Amino acid sequence: MKEYESKLQSEEMDRLCEAFLSLKTKEECYRFFEDICTINEIKALEQRLQVASMLINKITYLEIANKTGASTATISRVNRCLNYGSEGYKIVLDRVSGK
Repeated sequence: MKEYESKLQSEEMDRLCEAFLSLKTKEECYRFFEDICTINEIKALEQRLQVASMLINKITYLEIANKTGASTATISRVNRCLNYGSEGYKIVLDRVSGK
């Protein structure tokens, strides 16, 4: 498999990735997220993952907006990532759903 090259790649981003990968429990994740992000940033990430899951399950934009409170711009952005992005959502959602 070809090594992935990110537009975000830097020593600092490598360190952030290593920080995430070092977490071993949900409690550690909660603690780290609470320290590194604002509540609004965490909620935005949470919402995007929920939107991605719903889009993969063929839920309509209107239903997604009603259930999550996400704007159509956010839903569209997540959909664009699912269709043309780096497959990050797919990797995570496949793993957390047990596929």
